[in-house]
Amino acid sequence: MTDFSNLIPKQEMERLSNLIRQWDHAYYVLDESSVSDFEYDQAVLRLRALEEEFPELKDPRSPTGEVSGYADVAFSEVRHNYPMQSLDNAFSKEELEAWFKRIGADLDRKRLVFELKIDGLAMSLTYRSGVLVRAATRGDGMVGEDVTANVMAIDAVPKVLANSDIQELEVRGEIYMPLSSFQRHNDAAIAKLSDYQGSAVDRPKVFANPRNAASGSLRVKDPSVTRDRGLAFFAYQIGNEPQDITDSHFESLQLLGRLGFSVNPNIRLIDDVDDIFSLLAEWEKNRHSLDYDIDGAVIKVDSFSERARMGSTSRAPRWAIAYKYPPEEKTTLLEDILVSIGKTGRATPFAKMTPVFVGGSEVAMATLHNEDQVRAKDLRVGDIVRLRKAGDVIPEVMGPVLAMRSEELVEWEFPKVCPECGSELRRDEGDAGHYCINYRCPAQAVARMVHFASRPALDIEGLGETIVKRLYDLGLVADVADIYRLDYDRLISLERFGEKSVKTLLQAIERSKTAPLNRFLVGLTIGHVGSVAADALASRFGSLEQLRAASVEEISEVEGIGPIIARSVVDFFAHDTTIDLLDRMLQSGVSPTVIERRESYSGALSGLTVVVTGGVEGFSRDGITQAIKDVGGKAATSVSAKTTFVVVGESPGASKLKKAQELSIRLVDGASFGRLLSGEISIDELEDNVL
Repeated sequence: MTDFSNLIPKQEMERLSNLIRQWDHAYYVLDESSVSDFEYDQAVLRLRALEEEFPELKDPRSPTGEVSGYADVAFSEVRHNYPMQSLDNAFSKEELEAWFKRIGADLDRKRLVFELKIDGLAMSLTYRSGVLVRAATRGDGMVGEDVTANVMAIDAVPKVLANSDIQELEVRGEIYMPLSSFQRHNDAAIAKLSDYQGSAVDRPKVFANPRNAASGSLRVKDPSVTRDRGLAFFAYQIGNEPQDITDSHFESLQLLGRLGFSVNPNIRLIDDVDDIFSLLAEWEKNRHSLDYDIDGAVIKVDSFSERARMGSTSRAPRWAIAYKYPPEEKTTLLEDILVSIGKTGRATPFAKMTPVFVGGSEVAMATLHNEDQVRAKDLRVGDIVRLRKAGDVIPEVMGPVLAMRSEELVEWEFPKVCPECGSELRRDEGDAGHYCINYRCPAQAVARMVHFASRPALDIEGLGETIVKRLYDLGLVADVADIYRLDYDRLISLERFGEKSVKTLLQAIERSKTAPLNRFLVGLTIGHVGSVAADALASRFGSLEQLRAASVEEISEVEGIGPIIARSVVDFFAHDTTIDLLDRMLQSGVSPTVIERRESYSGALSGLTVVVTGGVEGFSRDGITQAIKDVGGKAATSVSAKTTFVVVGESPGASKLKKAQELSIRLVDGASFGRLLSGEISIDELEDNVL
């Protein structure tokens, strides 16, 4: 009689083994992510649990006993002198504590090293007499790929070591693509795709994530392509008998730094396990302040002699463990791709998805930016897609899970007509966006009024999107001029409009009539005119009447205003619709004014360029920018050699601080800077508050 008792576990183990091998092939050979790291790890854990429960069913070739990875046959094979093993993972404090217990972590005797887990590609570099002679990928742990020619093209990898008298040295580390390089590459690739007419082989490649980008950049046949990708390298260990040099892993990393390698600056030598949990919490919170992706941390025993005593399993050392952060990338169903119409008529595609919890909140929609982005990522309605939060805030669809795509799914086509008014959606040559050509499109009209009332523009409290949409649907407003025709009797008769809310709204509308000219110009939705251009135009022409009468040549003479903006301004004010709109606003008492400088400390920052990072008490983001301008300063958004000083407020950005330190730019305390803007202290007194 046949025994079926183990049939279901055996089938499940075979299914998981096959899936993991498929995912490994896609990840390590094709540079594609078929599933999220979390789903991959969970499959491995499930398979390992089944193998422990049913050891008699375990396949000797199970992926749980192997190092993940392959040596691509397109490259020459390299056999590692010392295996490049994987690491066991911990996903919780309890699992990490269990590892501490297993290794017998008596920290009076056994110090640990904390390292960030860089999401890149493991690399082995061999130096003879201080000269780089070979670079190889990890591959399957025993045999990797010879990528020496490509690694030679990476500026961040030392080719000749500084002051090295070591005959042969193997250095292991992580090749990665900085997030800035990743964004720069994808932006350029998407721009090229808009008018690409070449073959599929040469088609500009848009990468799904920085890890795939780094791996793919090392597998191209032309090293010059690798050079242009902007890859970087962190050394994380000596691969060959490091105890011949020192018994301390931490000291060996310091040696690598002296030899010219880039070693991650956030590595810490630990004497108290509580410090590890503090560091894990700190970096989980601040992981997006870095210019590279991390997915956790690695904890290692510092002593090489202790490591030798502890040994390894067939796939992983017992003296190290990787702590993985909770997944920030999830998968969900792409239910539809819809199009929204903005204040300028721009048609922006966005994803409608089955709601999924990611990065601390539920996400059901995410922008897809434009047609080129959708095509580059090959998104199709019905796909299972990978979703993350860019910068831990903005939902971003990374791409489809191709292994789960149905053959019935078809390519998405950008609609020909506006979904709001049925007018033509037009895309001009050289422009990535589609636009609704109907100026009176309901979606455009509502969006323009919402923008007009927003904080960067006229700041009309109580006139948000919901109220504007309701007033529009009731026929009470059709454009921004109609806002100034609203009165008490019209509003108080509406359901859910109480006396207090009506009075508050009408008072805000009345105040906006004499708003500064620069904010008024921002609110008008003039093509190419944002806050910077509006400031320059308001300062130069002084009044709305003079600006309306100005020529293209006169406007082009304004510093920071080019011919494209100048032509856009002149065309806007010459249009019949604009003339009618402004005439009706002026008849309603609208009279924009030029910003008046506060005499008590006018010009306190005259000629100075200031960058603010983090929050400053008493000021909103827009408010502090305006306050800097009010006292003659220039509020910049990025740190450069022209920056006078950087204001450091609450929760500052690490990248701006790092750049300021590299350029030796002063760091000023946010609280004292707020006192300067409030007139409590002078700039001379600010000198005493440098951090």
